[in-house]
Amino acid sequence: MRAAIRKLGNSAGVIIPKPMLAELGVAAGDAIDLSLEDGRIAIIPVRRRPREGWAEAFRELAEAGDDALVWPEFGNDEDAHLTW
Repeated sequence: MRAAIRKLGNSAGVIIPKPMLAELGVAAGDAIDLSLEDGRIAIIPVRRRPREGWAEAFRELAEAGDDALVWPEFGNDEDAHLTW
């Protein structure tokens, strides 16, 4: 497929067809890594790890004192025997 380089302000860009984006698993606004490989531009989707950033968010909640159970009365019968 041929495409033209288009002027975008002080930069330039290429319109990537929707089927190609879908095949890469990305959409407008998603983060990608660009690199040059043997004279070609490679576009690699940035994949976030599941639950990335959760530990820091939980730490911030605990420091703010906002980590109380929402429904403390709905514990499991065996919770008292668990070792954390």
